[in-house]
Amino acid sequence: MGLGKKVKNFVWSKQFLKHFVILIAVYFLIIQGTIWYLNSYTNHGEKVKVPNLIGKNVNSIAGQLEQAELNFEVLDSIYNPKMIEGTIISQDPSPTELSQIFVKRDRVIRLRVSKKSQLVEMPQCVDKSQRFAENILKNRGFRFKVDYKTTTEANGAVMEQRYNGKKIEAKKKIPIGSVIHITVGRNLGGEAVSLPDLMGLTIFEAKSRLASYANLNILMVCDGCVTTEDSTAAIVDSQSPEYGEDVFIPAGSTITVYAKKGGGIK
Repeated sequence: MGLGKKVKNFVWSKQFLKHFVILIAVYFLIIQGTIWYLNSYTNHGEKVKVPNLIGKNVNSIAGQLEQAELNFEVLDSIYNPKMIEGTIISQDPSPTELSQIFVKRDRVIRLRVSKKSQLVEMPQCVDKSQRFAENILKNRGFRFKVDYKTTTEANGAVMEQRYNGKKIEAKKKIPIGSVIHITVGRNLGGEAVSLPDLMGLTIFEAKSRLASYANLNILMVCDGCVTTEDSTAAIVDSQSPEYGEDVFIPAGSTITVYAKKGGGIK
């Protein structure tokens, strides 16, 4: 018997046909089962409309998304003091009414929401000038109040920085817009000014000269002066502090002048 006839007889045998039918059935079962599983797993053919959540509060959308069989998660909070905290600023995917995009059940909608507070690093203001401290606080979004403290060493410099009544260290993060109290050192007399020479002048002339020094005062002591005319015409024969070249005194100081009626310089 030829090879061709043997193959033909085998192909048309009951045993071969039986196994072939079983093989085809298994193949279709596997293919159809896989397609059914994938369709079921991926929700093939479903079209769920994505609602517009922008402008709503994140605390009020759970029911709406549950009805649509959708989920959500907050990706980020963005500082915006003009909006109510938790207001939805953006969403992904976009609303179907704007994008014409549909999703399947259980899709996660990713949200970005607003927040009214933002933590900012506290700068180092201590030992810096008042102007520097005010500028850097303003640039970082803080408000500030300034207190002054008498000192002989740190005139015009920040001596202390406080938040909520307590000292605050640099680099500590606190809410933007917080009020920072800074204590600035201030010398009692302020800046030094040149000491004027009042010797030999009448009290009237001495007063006139000191009038050009808005930050100096005068105390008059006159021996033998009875009337106003006596005091006005009296001659200054000494002063305290004593005059000298390149002598400076703190602004706001009082110069005491000693004069005698019709007297001269000692």
